[in-house]
Amino acid sequence: MIKCLVVQAQPHAAESLVADLESVGIHVIGAVQRNSLVQEASRLGPDVVVAQEAIVSDGLLSAAALLQAGSPCPFVLFTGDTDVEKMARALVAGVHAYEVHGYGVQRLRAVIHLAQVRWAHERRLREALADVSDRFEERKLVDRAKGILMRARQVSEDEAFRVLRAASMHSHQRVGQVSQQVIAAAGHAEAVNRAGQLRMLSQRLVKLHALRSIAGDALLAESVRHVEANIASLDKSLSKATHGDLIDAVRAPWSALRAALTQPGGPAALADVDGHAERMLLQADRLVCALEAGAMMASLHVINVSGRQRMLSQRVAKQALLATMLGGTAAARAREEGENARSAFEEAMVYLRSVPLSSPDIVDALQAAARAWTALSTSLALERGSAGQRDLLDASEALLTAFEQLTERYERSMQILMG
Repeated sequence: MIKCLVVQAQPHAAESLVADLESVGIHVIGAVQRNSLVQEASRLGPDVVVAQEAIVSDGLLSAAALLQAGSPCPFVLFTGDTDVEKMARALVAGVHAYEVHGYGVQRLRAVIHLAQVRWAHERRLREALADVSDRFEERKLVDRAKGILMRARQVSEDEAFRVLRAASMHSHQRVGQVSQQVIAAAGHAEAVNRAGQLRMLSQRLVKLHALRSIAGDALLAESVRHVEANIASLDKSLSKATHGDLIDAVRAPWSALRAALTQPGGPAALADVDGHAERMLLQADRLVCALEAGAMMASLHVINVSGRQRMLSQRVAKQALLATMLGGTAAARAREEGENARSAFEEAMVYLRSVPLSSPDIVDALQAAARAWTALSTSLALERGSAGQRDLLDASEALLTAFEQLTERYERSMQILMG
């Protein structure tokens, strides 16, 4: 028997309708008021809902819409209301049979069957539309993932698709699911890389400020633009609810550092610039760690470590400069921090050599970085006159370039992109 739930405007208002439905073989499993329709329909699971209301109310139409959103089923409405706008609203709300001027007992079954047929037809159309939409969205995901792989590994579109299809077969997932994972991995890797660049830039700016007479303003201005671009990109790409506070925490010391960079040279100004840079470094490092942990991708750690080497390359050079340009305890502290940075750099080199991401370009980039580190270490032993400062600037910039290239290769590594 067809299970029917009746909606009544007031208690006992639909007793005659219930009796008529029972008389034609429709099993009435309950009679409820519209404010409890959704709850009771979810609990009882009717095959059809029948409502009777002389003037169709907004409350009934809202209840019908909620019913179709939560526990969809055929909905029949008997009414005396001939308002065309309400008919249109009823159709949108999910009413499948809008019967004006009441009902006849002999027509009850036919009306209910019509509502069931319409509901089934609508369901098939919705499923077909959902299937087409899913396929369209999947195609867009596949195209995006292919583009990422093509740019990262310099392969053709066909080769990129073969990679996705092979990963799909290996992981027993749809190509669209694998593509979604590639897109997510690329986004996480880029975010970690950009946030890591903020760490590096905080130290590079102090170094360039200290060497302004030698380096000029071009590199410093470029670094300022780089900071601004990275913060803007992270602000746009990351969830404000999840990471907005961490980005703001970087932005605050950056604003102070940017203002301090306009000060004339001298030990006091240099110490002030360095203080703001250290606060920016702390906040940027917190952002990087949060991004790495939140992505739940173990492979991102190598991007974090390689990106941190960029910061350490600049920090080592900066601390060497501070040790000669500042006096007293500040100089001693700079020498100590410089040694700590050197030790951390060398420990990370041991880790990077052991990471099983061994494409030929990564191996070459790591070897180039090792040579650049040797050159910087040599320059640190030179006298800090203008010639020694030039050597330090050149060596630290060369080491930075080497690790920018290495970190970019890790970011675009097939192992990272494909999980």
